[in-house]
Amino acid sequence: MKLQCLLIDDEPPALKVLSRYIAEIGGMEVVGQCRNAIEAIGILRNYRVDVIFLDIKMPRIVGTEFLKSLSHPPKVIFVTAYREYAVDGFELDAVDYLVKPVSFERFVKAVTKLNRLIGREMPHTADVSESPVDAFVYLKVDRDMKKIFIDHILYIESWKDYVKIFLTDGKHILVKQSITAMENLFSDQKFLRVHRSYIVSLEHISGYNGSAVQLGKTEIPIGRLYKHVVMERLQGG
Repeated sequence: MKLQCLLIDDEPPALKVLSRYIAEIGGMEVVGQCRNAIEAIGILRNYRVDVIFLDIKMPRIVGTEFLKSLSHPPKVIFVTAYREYAVDGFELDAVDYLVKPVSFERFVKAVTKLNRLIGREMPHTADVSESPVDAFVYLKVDRDMKKIFIDHILYIESWKDYVKIFLTDGKHILVKQSITAMENLFSDQKFLRVHRSYIVSLEHISGYNGSAVQLGKTEIPIGRLYKHVVMERLQGG
């Protein structure tokens, strides 16, 4: 059975690109294309929709607010020109967050993640090399959006209603987000959650044992519930 896709974007060229990518992948079909979220309500009432490809900045109602209004939303992949909404998107359990212009390789990566989440095999496509990860993200620090380079992050610690992001220069920043949102945001990067309160950069791990990972002189505990996954990931290389 093909995945039923709903495309919501106020830019016709973006809808055209998404439709072409879906046709190239196979195993998916478009049941509707909408220029705003209000138009999408009728399609959701009348069709089975497995995944929405959803823009954020649109007329009448923004994508994130539309998603919040749905009592039983399908899976969602955000497709937008604005990096700064990524954390908000993952807080809403988005499968992925694509930044325009979206390459076919990056689109395939998002669909692969979607299929993995719902337990489907990825349809056969032409050989696709993995796209390079984004070099940076924007995170809200106080009232500003701050650019954070991915390879400068050592580890992330949950701290009440915030997370502390520790950087390679010895500094840290405080971001008002949950650690689960950070885990989702960096799910396609080389990061690993090792404890309910910690996420670490795999690139910066200098050693480990059965109870902790080392990042230089800093030891981060491995949580009991995370130990099996952590050991499997580290020993698997």
